[in-house]
Amino acid sequence: MKNILTLFICLSFSFTSCQTKKTTSKQEAIINAEAIEVPMENGLAKAYFASGCFWCVEAIYESVNGVTEVINGYAGGHTDSPTYQLSNTGRTGHAEAVEVYYDPRIVSFSTLLDVYFGSQNITQVNGQGPDRGSQYRSIVFYQNEAQKGAILNKIKELKKELQINVAAEVYPFLKFWQGEDYHQDYERLHPNNSYVKNVSIPRLLKFKRKFPQLLK
Repeated sequence: MKNILTLFICLSFSFTSCQTKKTTSKQEAIINAEAIEVPMENGLAKAYFASGCFWCVEAIYESVNGVTEVINGYAGGHTDSPTYQLSNTGRTGHAEAVEVYYDPRIVSFSTLLDVYFGSQNITQVNGQGPDRGSQYRSIVFYQNEAQKGAILNKIKELKKELQINVAAEVYPFLKFWQGEDYHQDYERLHPNNSYVKNVSIPRLLKFKRKFPQLLK
């Protein structure tokens, strides 16, 4: 009986190890892929960021002058058509992310990076605030080499200036999956939600105090 149990454990471990290797391989392929550049539409560009709960990040970017719209969704993973339930398992590779529509004549990508790094705990790995797990990890997505260079330079500057490790991962942009309708404009539509009151709004107010010159 002990031998059978040992065999079962070994087979289970081998299967789990195999699945982990497959997932890791898929994520490595994504990280090493060639970025896709999203064309401008009606004078607006798009940028993609992940830094914890997308309700929080959406509200922050929508407060920035030059940003016209923010969509909540998922990016950075290896599965198609991710959902909130699936991404929350941490097995899809996706993180909660936002798609930011902005007017580059008013706000630059560099400034959006300042907003990104200035509105989160940049040292927290696989999470932001009370939200923990790979689905809440920080990722900055680049669409071309100029953006990649700007991101890496910003991280280098922060490390040197603050003498800290920056947790944000840097990914080529491949695809953004729009999230469910009920996640859009969540903070604005649900101001009395306990999470919104205790986490989202304080994070937004902290950002506003730090960057008053960037607000609408």
